[in-house]
Amino acid sequence: MKIPRCKGARDLLPQDMSRFRRIEEVFRACCLAWGYGEIRTPTLEYLQLFTSAGTLSPSMLDRVYSFLDWDGWSGERVVLRPDGTIPSARLYVENLSKSRGRGSGGGGQGTDNCQLTTDNWPVARLCYIENMFSFEGSGQESRERWQCGVELIGGTEPEGDSELIMLALEILQKLDVRLVNVRLSHVGLLKALLQELGMEDKEQAQMLGEMLAGDTGALSRYASQESRVKSQESKGGGLQSEASPDSRLQTFIRLLGLQGKSPGFLANLKSVLPEKFCAIKTYIDDLAQVAELLDSIGQSYQIDFASGEGFEYYTGMVFRFYSSEELVGKGGRYDELIPLVGGDNVPASGFALFTDRLISLLGAIIGEEKSERILLTGRTGNIQEMKSSFEIASLLREKGCIVENDLGQRHGDDYRWIVSLEKDGEAILLTLTDKTTGREQKGLSVDQLLQRVESQESRVESRGGAGDSRPQTPDSRLQEEEAKCH
Repeated sequence: MKIPRCKGARDLLPQDMSRFRRIEEVFRACCLAWGYGEIRTPTLEYLQLFTSAGTLSPSMLDRVYSFLDWDGWSGERVVLRPDGTIPSARLYVENLSKSRGRGSGGGGQGTDNCQLTTDNWPVARLCYIENMFSFEGSGQESRERWQCGVELIGGTEPEGDSELIMLALEILQKLDVRLVNVRLSHVGLLKALLQELGMEDKEQAQMLGEMLAGDTGALSRYASQESRVKSQESKGGGLQSEASPDSRLQTFIRLLGLQGKSPGFLANLKSVLPEKFCAIKTYIDDLAQVAELLDSIGQSYQIDFASGEGFEYYTGMVFRFYSSEELVGKGGRYDELIPLVGGDNVPASGFALFTDRLISLLGAIIGEEKSERILLTGRTGNIQEMKSSFEIASLLREKGCIVENDLGQRHGDDYRWIVSLEKDGEAILLTLTDKTTGREQKGLSVDQLLQRVESQESRVESRGGAGDSRPQTPDSRLQEEEAKCH
């Protein structure tokens, strides 16, 4: 009986893994060049980490894989990691925060009234490549997702948010992901607006969820209803002028439902905002600064306040990265998360790139890398010839070649060269066949074979330059990417 893989799971085949490793190498090299250190958190975490003070939304908690981790007669409920940011926040609080007397900023104790400035807190730059788990009933969506995540803890906005956006764009550019578009929003702006409108907490949460899910008319409908109520209460006390606070607020809310593509859009938003909502203008200024930065580098972007779905614990600017219409990553500011997991009042932001989605994009963009593969085959199977075959293969691998020993199921078209081993008395004679030209060289010694292969590779290198087709090891590729990032 054939047993299939679990629903919602994915097998990564060799060609998938070559692209997976490529993404890892570029991501890691760029992050290290920007000063980020790699971390890894446990796959298992206590459920309480994700339920404490609402760090994850109820809908997300319904999808976690949880079970009892028995310890004698009792046990704690644990989960398979559903998110990368919350465990990273726990790692920071437990190991790196100033209040623990550790980290790059010295060993002082934290204070309750710490201001959100980099003068008080050391900046922790962290990155990771980890898998996340969440249940999906139909099995049509992935239940295990790989992410390349970055967390900037201690960096204030908008400078910290700008750094993250620029780093993510650099990684995507080096992966040759094309037609990248950034969509900007600001959860803090929306929350502040709802508070100024006098909504109850429950009503605010519901309205915010509807707006971030894409219902751009939700707030407009609410404001219209409130306006009608006030009009009835005034009992015909005269018409409002076009410049009245209510009319200006209606204009502001209508603009929120649109998508802007320039700092001018944000200037228009700011100009129609009623004076009593002046606190919101700071958030608009932060967005404008990032928009101007993206303008200056020629990066395509949209300001879309209805593009924040899935940002449960975010408090400030949020951003999404698209390739055409495919969402390949997202991130934002979460200044309230560190205190929720037991730390001090430290600003933080981060992003994640979705490795699974990038794998398919890389396949469509760069295809599979062609390696200089050698098939080593012999006509007899005695122990001495097997020993000689393994020794020759080892010498070729030391030259940087990929060598496979023929196990009787060869497919010659998959290889650049075929090396045939024959015994002539005590001597070993080799035949080198170049599959690209059909040329055969017979009666070679081991030293001659190594010279021929090395000279052929040198010719390929001199012709190809940057397009060198010799196989690269992960370490050599990483060194190349680090050099590019610098």
